[in-house]
Amino acid sequence: MTTSAELRKSLRFTYDEALLRVPEALKKEGFGILTEIDIKNTLQQKLGVAFRRYRILGACNPPFAHQALQADLEAGLMLPCNVVVYEGDDGKAVVLAVDPTLAVAASGNPTLVDLAAAVRQKLENALAKLE
Repeated sequence: MTTSAELRKSLRFTYDEALLRVPEALKKEGFGILTEIDIKNTLQQKLGVAFRRYRILGACNPPFAHQALQADLEAGLMLPCNVVVYEGDDGKAVVLAVDPTLAVAASGNPTLVDLAAAVRQKLENALAKLE
């Protein structure tokens, strides 16, 4: 894991296996996948360019999303939490998750700050399950 704008985990297994395991790990922490964007296919179709296998998963934890929206209606700008799975140069998967604490740091809303810390912990827990 890093302390930059994302949480990062390099995995010992393949991209295909990661796409099976990541949603399950997130589910165990209360997240569901609302959206899935296949960047490789999108770039191929829209631009005709080749790109590595790369997916963006829009993960949502409904109780936390509801609490955030009650605390600040504009918190929807930070929803869902993006989780990225891509194929590294070594053929192994890399998983990134947005650090929600950085997204709300400037809000000054203590409820959002607390919620973001709890969401970060759940995302860290999910990534830790990917051994």
